[in-house]
Parts: sequence; structure tokens; C-alpha cells
Amino acid sequence: MKKYLMGIDNGGTYCKAAVFDLEGNQICKKSIQIPVYMPKEGYTQRKLEEIRDCNFKIIREAAAECNGEIAAIGIAGHGKGLYLLDKKKTFLYEGIGSTDARALKYELEWCNGECAEHIYEKTAQRIMACQPVALLKWLKEYENDIYRQIGAVLSVKDFVRFCLTGEICTEYTDVSGTNLMNLRTKKYDKELLREFDIEEIYDALPPVRKSYDIAGRITQEVAEATGLKAGTPVVAGMFDIDSCALALGNVNPMDMCVIAGTWGINEYVSPKMIDNKTIAMNSVFCNQDYYLAEESSAASAGNLEWLMKLLKENDYEEINSLVDEVVPEECNLYYMPFLYASNENPLAKGMFVGLSGYHTKAHILRAVYEGVVFAHLTHVKALLKNRPAPEFIRLGGGVTNSRVWSQMFADILEIPVHLNHSVELGAKGAAMAAGVGVSIFKDYNEAARICIKKGETLLPDKSRQMIYRKKYRNYKQIIHSMDNVWKVIE
Repeated sequence: MKKYLMGIDNGGTYCKAAVFDLEGNQICKKSIQIPVYMPKEGYTQRKLEEIRDCNFKIIREAAAECNGEIAAIGIAGHGKGLYLLDKKKTFLYEGIGSTDARALKYELEWCNGECAEHIYEKTAQRIMACQPVALLKWLKEYENDIYRQIGAVLSVKDFVRFCLTGEICTEYTDVSGTNLMNLRTKKYDKELLREFDIEEIYDALPPVRKSYDIAGRITQEVAEATGLKAGTPVVAGMFDIDSCALALGNVNPMDMCVIAGTWGINEYVSPKMIDNKTIAMNSVFCNQDYYLAEESSAASAGNLEWLMKLLKENDYEEINSLVDEVVPEECNLYYMPFLYASNENPLAKGMFVGLSGYHTKAHILRAVYEGVVFAHLTHVKALLKNRPAPEFIRLGGGVTNSRVWSQMFADILEIPVHLNHSVELGAKGAAMAAGVGVSIFKDYNEAARICIKKGETLLPDKSRQMIYRKKYRNYKQIIHSMDNVWKVIE
């Protein structure tokens, strides 16, 4: 019987399951949108039961299409956010997503307070409102009855793995980006928790595994619900930014990639931790010999999804044609892509600047495309303070389905971009980890060599270089001129 690997990827809205053969070819994929609830401005949460049931549904559908044996399963998921079990291992509260901003006041307080220096010395990352440390502090203050019941602090992929196996653990790539772990010792740190005033949560922090470690097996009950074979190994998995990087072939020191989805991820594999405060985040890479130097924010392609819903538009080909018919020098409209979060000012919100009666749907769409790439450029510039520009950047995420948008990345970043089409990157990276876990691949380098197919490289259009440089300067000036306004609006 032919063997396959399954990867499961849970983002902020969709969960996906894909099956791959042992050469990395995608055999099938299934996806479903998990309802997101916004009871108040700044809240993004989902019901834990719906996350479990949606994952079971797509796993069952993917397994049914696979004419062979699933040898192992890997799971990826969005980082940050908060997913809880109580002390009896039952579901607790709502799952809080990575775009949630309810705990913003703690980010502002901690980043401007004396504790920021102590924290940075241990974690080499900035504090964010959507990280578990801030959300746990919020629960302690506003939902203390829930806080006192917490038995396990999990990421979304840890929660899904628990649903499949009944086992509780986390792994290094995810937890190292939460400010819960001391990156110098790669262990939990009670002093860190004390800085955040959540020290009593220490016993609820789960054991930490390597991403390819077998962390549980499919239970009989889950086998009956999903069509998987009871006893199928499930590896610990990884943060989706690692999983996507792995699936793009980003495995060696100085390899760099940009992933544009709900979150804009910009990262490179580093042989050392970048602790000079020039970048926002360091975490442990799925190959634990390296770190992942990261600049990211929720100021990316999710902005287009919002606009499409607003316009009741779902024809991506038409949208790309509209954007392409407006040349950059003829669009004097600017968009700040801060609907969910900002990489400039934590109080900033999304906005159009320069809108007039002359502007059409095409101008508005082009402004959104450009604004998203400008936000990525800000991140990439921060990363390049610590290294030379790469020969090319591997580009992933939904934007790669648009040649117009992909070319815009090459033009604005002024670096060739390499595209890898047609697969679910998060699920593929997770499946590759599963393959390492059951010794189908010796290590991640071998998995990448076997599974990554040759893609296409787009070169920057030098004729647009000065146009985009000027537009980016204007974009930055608009943002900085708004700094005092955000305080008034807040």
C-alpha cells in the first residue's frame, strides 16, 4: 500500500488538511472556514468545539480521497493567540486569535516600562498584545474565574494535536515566540512570568518537544470520527512561519522568505540570535541549530480580503486586471494597511489618504496592493540592517496567486522574488516534519531536497524603482504625521 504524509494547517480563519506523497507532491487538499466572532472591537475569537469539528471534517474528507496509508501527521498553526484547557483537560473559554487586540494596554504599558529591558535580555523579542503573556494578564484582570481554572496554555496547533491524540505538549518554534520562554536557555523562566504578573501560570505551561518528535498517536475515538488509522503517529509540529519557510526551501543560514497572508511574515534563518533591538522577533527555528529572525505584523493580504467582502467581490482575475491597468505613477492614492494591527504605531488604524471623486475601484485596489507591499518593505528593511540583501527572496502566501501583486513585491523590495505555486505551504511543511519524525527523511535538508520543486523567479522592473521609492517615502511621511492623531482617536 502506498504511503502518504498529511499536513494540517490552522490559520486565523481557515483550517486546511493536505495529503502529500513521499516526494512532496500534493495529492489532495481540503479546507474550511472556521467562524470568527468579534463581540467587541479588537476581539477575534473562535469556539474551541468548532475548531475541533472543522479539523475533523477536513481530515475525514482528505483521508477519504487518499488511496493508501497515512504514515504520519504534522500540524502547523498561527502563532500567538491563546487556547486553553482546564485542570481536567476539558475545553476552557474561547480560542483567542493572533489578530486580537483586547490586551493592547499591557503591550503599551510593558513596552514603555522598566520591565521591557529585563524581558528583552531574555527573549530578544518585543511584546505584543496578541501574545499569550498579554492575554493571560488580561484574563487575570478581567476574567479571573477563568484564569484560576487554567490547566494548560496552548497554541492553536497544540490544541488541534490534543484533540487528535489526547496528549498535551508544545514545541520550540511556537513557544519561543511567545515571551514565555527564555531564548538564551530555551526553557520556561519564572522570572519572566513574574515580570508579566502571571507567575502562577507556570505549572500550566506544557512540556516542550522538537517539531519532528512524535507527540502522540491518533486515538480510537478520533479514528472513528476522521477515518484515520488508530495509532497513526502525530508529530509536535511547528509555528506556521517555520512550516511555510520549510516548504519554500528556506532551511539554510541566511535563506530569506516573505509570506503574505493574514499576517505579513518576513524572516530569515540565522546562525545566531539578533539581539541588538533592530528587529522585532527572534525564535527557535525548526532546525534547532538556528534561530529565525523575524519581522511580522497583521498588516498584509488580509486587508484585501476585507475590501473584497466590502465590495462583494470574489473575482480575483478581475481584481488583478483592474490593478494592472493603473500604472503606479498615475495612482496618487495611499492606503495604510492597519485594519488588524500596525507595524508602525500600535494605535494606528487603516485608512486611505488622498481619496477624491476621480478615483475608481481600480485606484482603490491598487492602493491596497501597494500599501501591503510597503508594510512588508518596512519589515524587510529592518531585517537587512543585520545582513546583506539576499540573491532572491522566496515569496509565499496568497499573493503568489497574483502575478501582478508578486511582481509588485519584486519591484518595491528591489530584490528578485522566487515563487513556488500550487501547494498549501503550511500543510506541506508540517507534512515534511512528520516525514522526518518517522524517518522517511533523515532531516529537514533532505526533506527539502526531495520535496521542493523548482519554481519561477520574477526580476524587479528597474524602470519603476524611483517611482516606488518616492511613493514609499510619502507612505512613511503620512504614517508619522498621524502619530498624534491616533492618540486622540483612541
